[in-house]
Amino acid sequence: MAAANKGNKPRVRSIRFAAGHDAEGSQSHVHFDEKLHDSVVMVTQESDSSFLVKVGFLKILHRYEITFTLPPVHRLSKDVHEAPVPSLYLKLLSVVPTSEGYSVKCEYSAHKEGVLKEEMLLACEGGAGTCVRVVVQARVMDRHHGTPMLLDGVKCVGAELEYDSEHSDWHGFD
Repeated sequence: MAAANKGNKPRVRSIRFAAGHDAEGSQSHVHFDEKLHDSVVMVTQESDSSFLVKVGFLKILHRYEITFTLPPVHRLSKDVHEAPVPSLYLKLLSVVPTSEGYSVKCEYSAHKEGVLKEEMLLACEGGAGTCVRVVVQARVMDRHHGTPMLLDGVKCVGAELEYDSEHSDWHGFD
């Protein structure tokens, strides 16, 4: 009976401001730094030859194309390529010199949940020991936590098949 009457009662609520304060000038408003409003991939230089690239929230078992700009690095020339230390989950697609530095495009596979870091090394042709380390950091959510809002520079390019043991066609050994 109580549940039936619950829907019939109109809910009336009000908001009151302290005397002398209007809605616009209230001291209880929350203000954020300007850099928090940016929704782009963040690149920070950790040392002379090391960069950290934060790509935000990603969804598990999805592949992403990530594009970011590295600032000019005196250790790299125009013929940059990936050093032969490949990662299973991060693959370099292209590096293009620009006026701002280097435009880097890579593909990332979100293979497990949590804060993940994958590394790639960028090297130059003929340069002995001239490598730049790039670490891509992602926060990977599981499949039950919705779809993340992707940062500018991150694009979902596919999803991996999910294998669920309950839906398997295999009947086991006889």
